[in-house]
Amino acid sequence: MTSDASCARSASRSICANGSSSMSNILMIHTGGTLMMRPGRDSSTLEPADYARDLVAELPILKTVGKIDTRILFNLDSGDMQPHHWVALAELIHNEIQSYDGVVVVHGTDVMAYTASALTFLLPGLDRPVVLTGSQRPLFEIRTDARVNLVDACHIATLAVPEVGIAFASKFLRGCRATKLDAWGFDAFASPLCQPLVELGLGAILAPHVLQPRAAGAFDPRIDSNVLSVRLFPGLNPDLLRHSIDSGVHGIVLEAYGAGNVPHLERSFIPAIARATQAQVPVVIVSQCPRGATELQLYPGAAAASEAGAISGGDMTIEAALTKLMVTLGRAPAGKVLEFVASAFRRPLLGEMSRDLPFR
Repeated sequence: MTSDASCARSASRSICANGSSSMSNILMIHTGGTLMMRPGRDSSTLEPADYARDLVAELPILKTVGKIDTRILFNLDSGDMQPHHWVALAELIHNEIQSYDGVVVVHGTDVMAYTASALTFLLPGLDRPVVLTGSQRPLFEIRTDARVNLVDACHIATLAVPEVGIAFASKFLRGCRATKLDAWGFDAFASPLCQPLVELGLGAILAPHVLQPRAAGAFDPRIDSNVLSVRLFPGLNPDLLRHSIDSGVHGIVLEAYGAGNVPHLERSFIPAIARATQAQVPVVIVSQCPRGATELQLYPGAAAASEAGAISGGDMTIEAALTKLMVTLGRAPAGKVLEFVASAFRRPLLGEMSRDLPFR
């Protein structure tokens, strides 16, 4: 690792220098996204471009950050990313990361928060950074955020931040706490309930809540993507949830109101949750509010949902709740799915939820 390694060990925020005394080794993995897109045939839409040159050739300043090896894994608009792509990406990182000081993943912004969350749970053992980045405008444009995001991502990949995260707009956000909030501005991502792991200015400020390095074990590719996310709204028919259970869905994330409230009088969702519990289908409840957390004893509807078997997702983002549910379901022992999932969601595994919620 680099000379910045001591910065993460401080009990308070640490300010690190902009570089290290020796060149770092960085693996840069291309998966596609806006950053390398170019106008399509009709010039009105952006399409994935052929990689005639790698990003180091496109942006030579990257050579001053470290020695960068590039891999082209996919060339996708991130809207076409699927769970099997997450597994392939995680496996590549798992197999190669020990040969590098850090990994940078170039990725489209639309589902970057989902990929960052999925990688967090697929790569639980990390002792160095995995940095996702991309851009709102392509690299070839004059007014683009691609250049600074790439340079920032490569610099963060040399720091002692052993987490999966998103480098965007001079910040490094914990991947399983980040969400895309802006499709227009350059500051596209936020982490409403978790401060950035790194803030970049004249130096790099590392936060005290950066996770400690963790030893890697054997790679486990198991993931079950047969899950459903349902956002509650007044008038939503609970029969739709019951039909999804009957059709064979394996897990549900229910985006509830406020602190986890769900309808329990007219068009009550309580019988549907009880039906799911009986069918060994976990129902995880998160808040629709970006700065919200579930407290399943606060209101009658939430308490009834808990009594019917619903599992609290605390203050997790929808991206983190879905991907954690997928990975947990993939590894759940037969016959003990509900207990296994409930146990996994009862506590933070990798910083995906707050420990100090007063109602947990």
